Amino acid sequence: MKAKTLNLVTTMRISESVYSIFSRRLSSLPKLPRIPTKYKQRAIKEAQQAVTDYLHHTKFIPFAYADHISRNSVYNLFSLISNAVIAYKTSDFSKSIVRFLRYYPINEFEFFFESIGIHYSEVGKFLPANKFFFSEDRSVLDAAGALSSFGFPWNMLGRLYKEEVLIFSKSCEDITSRLYGFKNDHGFSNVIVIGVCLAFPHVLLVDDDELFDDLKRVFVDFDLVSWAEENVDSWYELCRKIRLFYDLGCEKGKLGELLAENKRILIDHSEEVLAQKLEYFCRFGVRKVDVALLLLKCPEILSFDLETPVISVEGLFSHFGLSTKEVKSISEKYPYILGRNKMANLPHVMRAANLQDWFFDKIRNGNHQLLGNYALSNPDEDFNKEFRDGLERVQSSKLRLYTMNKLTFLHGIGYGENALTMKVLAHLHGSCSELQDRFDCLLRCGIEFSKVCTMIRLSPKVLNQNPETIEQKVDFLCQHMGASLDYLDKFPTFLCFDLQYRIKPRYKFHMWLIEKGLSSKNYSIGSMVATSEKSFITRVYRIHPAAPKLWFECFLRKRPHNNSLK
Repeated sequence: MKAKTLNLVTTMRISESVYSIFSRRLSSLPKLPRIPTKYKQRAIKEAQQAVTDYLHHTKFIPFAYADHISRNSVYNLFSLISNAVIAYKTSDFSKSIVRFLRYYPINEFEFFFESIGIHYSEVGKFLPANKFFFSEDRSVLDAAGALSSFGFPWNMLGRLYKEEVLIFSKSCEDITSRLYGFKNDHGFSNVIVIGVCLAFPHVLLVDDDELFDDLKRVFVDFDLVSWAEENVDSWYELCRKIRLFYDLGCEKGKLGELLAENKRILIDHSEEVLAQKLEYFCRFGVRKVDVALLLLKCPEILSFDLETPVISVEGLFSHFGLSTKEVKSISEKYPYILGRNKMANLPHVMRAANLQDWFFDKIRNGNHQLLGNYALSNPDEDFNKEFRDGLERVQSSKLRLYTMNKLTFLHGIGYGENALTMKVLAHLHGSCSELQDRFDCLLRCGIEFSKVCTMIRLSPKVLNQNPETIEQKVDFLCQHMGASLDYLDKFPTFLCFDLQYRIKPRYKFHMWLIEKGLSSKNYSIGSMVATSEKSFITRVYRIHPAAPKLWFECFLRKRPHNNSLK
């Protein structure tokens, strides 16, 4: 009797928790037509019970599974309520839903996949073809049941499914045997095993002794167990933190020792903080494994504010030991980085000046404290009046938000608060995200970060084209014209000319003249492309009096697709 009472109390608490979650999420869920707000909680409760009964009594699914599915498929539940109410127009939700299910059976896999934590919008990608009922394929349900019986939260199983779908094709016996093997072989509790499997799903399919050696070293040998809370969420978060370092290239079998020596990293800092700091230093463009090792060896960095402080670029160079002569040399070569910027943009400031390797080496070789104790020497340090005047004009203009977003982009790639930045800003067109896509496209083409920044300084309109156009021009320059990417250092404006109606026809005409022996001079790419139309025709006439006629008739009119002169 006591046990029954306890189970009843537990069930009531679970139900209350579920309904409170539903009520908090009502605003983001599909609307329930024809149902007054005061009846929504009742509709949800009765629909949940109806689905549980349907799956258990009609479809013979174990009650525990049916209950999990009905309680964790809120979007499908709302859709069912809406359809049932519209079909039968009754305020007796339970009866209308039961009647609806009698004539319109649900797609059980839709409910299942949502219930294990896969978002409703993604469920369609995982549905089996031409299958609607578990009676057609019980493997996924049985696998979920085996995992749930061990202690896996039902609504977190989708993490396993999305990353390692083959887990759900294994037999219950295989899954259970593997889980208890982890527990017995390594001395882990159930919640630790669950946390490990959720963070590293592949261990349920293949052996990974080096990973478990690392984890045992940290969890057991160095007693992390006594520091962590004994629940799935806590251990899952710990394992996700460890995975961050593996994802950056840390070697399995060796990471455990480093983590064990600095286990406070896992205890004192959230996964979000770790991920932010790792991402910050990865933006220097150095090897990812070096970034991971930096934080493992210098964990104090995790406490540094690397987002909000304002920096003076020249002041920071001096702070890190560069001489006045060295700072002047950098300023002359990369004037666009000068002035103030945010600490958050520092990685790209260094890349914009091609100093990322020097700066990162400084930090990891014992000078990381310089990053933590840097501050402006005075409130007016590196103040640039021309920039401030330009900024005031921008802020008072009608396109304030649009222009400020473009300025944010420039600061983000390393441009500082200086007059040159405002001049470049005036020539850029596009949203912040569009400009970033175009900038990233140039990087993907193989152009160094600092060189792209220099190109923008010399020819800002380079960024006023879509990525596809940029890629086509770079490809034609390198693959057809035989030039290297270095040519863009001295002639970035090449990317501003039209490929189909300027670059290609002029280049092909020039090559035809050479092939026919009419011209013995090889003109530079810049001379071919940048010369005005009038000067180009004058040059062509000097080569041969009949050449202009051929140009107009065979190239300008028929454009680059003309093959008559090949």
